[in-house]
Amino acid sequence: MQQALDWLGKNHEEVVRGLAELVAIQSISTDGEHHAEIDRTARLTCDQMRHAGLHNVDVLKVGGSLPYAYGEWLDAGPSKPTVFLYAHHDVQPVNFVDQWQSDPWKLTRRDGRLYARGSADDKGAISAFLGAVAAYRKTGNTLPVNVKMLVEGEEEIGSKYLLKFFEAHKDRLKSDVIVVCDTENIEVGIPSITYSLRGVLQVQVDVHAAKIPVHSGMGGGALPDAAIALNHVLGRLYWGNGPLPIPGMYDQVRPLTDKERAAFNRLPFDADKHRQMFGTVPTARFTMEDGYTPYAQTWRRPAVTVIAQEASSIKGASNQVLPTASAIVSCRIVPDQKPAKVLAALTAFLTKDPPWGCEVKVTPHGPPVDWWMTDPNGPAFEAALSAMRGGFDRDPVAIGCGGSIGFVGPLSELFGGAPALLMGIEDPASNAHAPNESLHEGDLKKLMASLVRLFDNLGKLTPDRVK
Repeated sequence: MQQALDWLGKNHEEVVRGLAELVAIQSISTDGEHHAEIDRTARLTCDQMRHAGLHNVDVLKVGGSLPYAYGEWLDAGPSKPTVFLYAHHDVQPVNFVDQWQSDPWKLTRRDGRLYARGSADDKGAISAFLGAVAAYRKTGNTLPVNVKMLVEGEEEIGSKYLLKFFEAHKDRLKSDVIVVCDTENIEVGIPSITYSLRGVLQVQVDVHAAKIPVHSGMGGGALPDAAIALNHVLGRLYWGNGPLPIPGMYDQVRPLTDKERAAFNRLPFDADKHRQMFGTVPTARFTMEDGYTPYAQTWRRPAVTVIAQEASSIKGASNQVLPTASAIVSCRIVPDQKPAKVLAALTAFLTKDPPWGCEVKVTPHGPPVDWWMTDPNGPAFEAALSAMRGGFDRDPVAIGCGGSIGFVGPLSELFGGAPALLMGIEDPASNAHAPNESLHEGDLKKLMASLVRLFDNLGKLTPDRVK
């Protein structure tokens, strides 16, 4: 193991160059216009897999999916655990271009961070995994465990083919432990392992008041305004600093245990730093429920967000009473909520007593993603916590995540209950999906060192002893 750690120290710039090559490709999956670039990142990822020392490397697809990159190294033999490494090579678009301080498609070092779209989410994980693999393969030419690595090309658009891919390639992918580095550390330098994820469901809210717009001088005040009606409906979601006002929303919410609440309360949180980091206006307050920390609120309480709203464009505005208006509402769900029951409660709440008798229709906007939660105990978790303790030189913390990674639960079940280790690579300043996305370079080094130690720790176990 020490040789592998030494290799990482001497070859860090090679890892960074590999990341720079990855982020230079605009592999945006959300607009349907960059399939050629996604094909290029899949091929480049395969090239980097071969260079790191993986075997049987190939670009794979299932149905009409975007490309996956796959590679493996199985020479450790059946007596050693097989570790499944997951990452994704597609990225979000570059928005708010005027706020970027450097070229989003050129990896830029600044103040100890590596800036570029995808540097943190999730091309940094590709480089971290391959750095740890190469550290062993370039020194002793072997690994303490078997490795299977899959890099998806459509995570940012909901991974709609991923479960079909897993089913189609179940025997090829079957592993004993799952490792994902697509989550956060709560602060720079604090290693965090995530044991719960919120789920998400989205609905489209459509308000219809008429078939055509009407001159506001003729109809204003007499005809129902669809935009105002929509905003009146959405305004019902305002929760102040209490629970969401949706009847039945909390019927199935799993309460925090005393141990969890105490652990969350011990985690560091600098309110002023977070306000500055997110650019919160001076008069705005935090919105969590009374008695909950920001961590408890975002990890274990449901939430609603209006992520899009449309009635007319400001650029093309005209003095008209608008006939229709629409919005997309995103709802984060938590253990033990059932998506179908949440959908029913949200629909009934938004359609009840429509303003001015307008038609209000609520329909699902894409399939829901379920929540996931596991017990962060057992040999695999102990191996991971010990590895992170060594890599970061401080005790790791077990945390939740307010976001969703929909495949973790189903994949764990597909692999017969394989432990899923979600090891942090981002931090609150990473700005994933936002301008000036970045990866803390020091934490990248520490994560790779942790992965080297994780392989070593897991290699001391047998496949039937990792759970």
